[in-house]
Amino acid sequence: MTRFDFTPYRRSTVGFDRLFDLLENTARANAGDNYPPFNIERRGEDAYRITLAVAGFKPGDIEITAQQNLLLIQGRRGEEPTGAQFLHVGIAQRGFERRFELADFVRVESANLEDGLLIIDLLREVPDAMKPRKIAVGTQKPLELVGGSARGEQAA
Repeated sequence: MTRFDFTPYRRSTVGFDRLFDLLENTARANAGDNYPPFNIERRGEDAYRITLAVAGFKPGDIEITAQQNLLLIQGRRGEEPTGAQFLHVGIAQRGFERRFELADFVRVESANLEDGLLIIDLLREVPDAMKPRKIAVGTQKPLELVGGSARGEQAA
C-alpha cells in the first residue's frame, strides 16, 4: 500500500494534527485486513449507510458500539456443531473487528441484519448553535467610546 507523507502539510497548517493522525492510523490499521467487505454510501446531505457482508452471522453474534467519533463493529461466531466434516471451507468462519471513525455529531440511527448484510444507518445532527446563521446588517452607527463613556449621547 502507498504511504502518504503528510509532513509538508503539517508544516503549513495549524490545528489539523488530529486529522493527519486519523488518516495515518486508519491507513496503518486497515493495511491488510479486508474482512468483512463493506460499502459506505451517502444517502442524503446528512445521512449515510454502512453495509457489511456478514454471511453466517446471527444478530446475537454481532456487537456494535458507538462512542464519540468511533463506531466499532465486532463479530464473534458461536461454537460450530462438532461432527461436521467439511470438504471445502470457502465461507469465512472467523470473527472480526471493524472500526469506522465518525465525524463530529454523527450518530447511529439504526442497525439491521438482512440476508447476510449488516446495514447501519448514520445521521449527522449538527446542533443549532453550531449551524451557520445569517447576520442582519444594520444601518445604525456604532458608538464611539471616549474616556470610558459613549460619545454621541446627549448631555443632560
